[in-house]
Amino acid sequence: MSGTEKTKATAEQAKGKAKEAMGRMAGNERMSAEGRAEQAKGNARQAKEDIKDTFRH
Repeated sequence: MSGTEKTKATAEQAKGKAKEAMGRMAGNERMSAEGRAEQAKGNARQAKEDIKDTFRH
């Protein structure tokens, strides 16, 4: 996985977790859902890079 993409994926996942937690604490379902979506986006980016790495080796 390239360093830049790995960093982006990790950042999206962390940001999503934080947003989801804040949404849950505040009782804001929309913010919580946005956090889950950001986590999913980060997971997808990481999965894409893992697949690329698999075919490179």
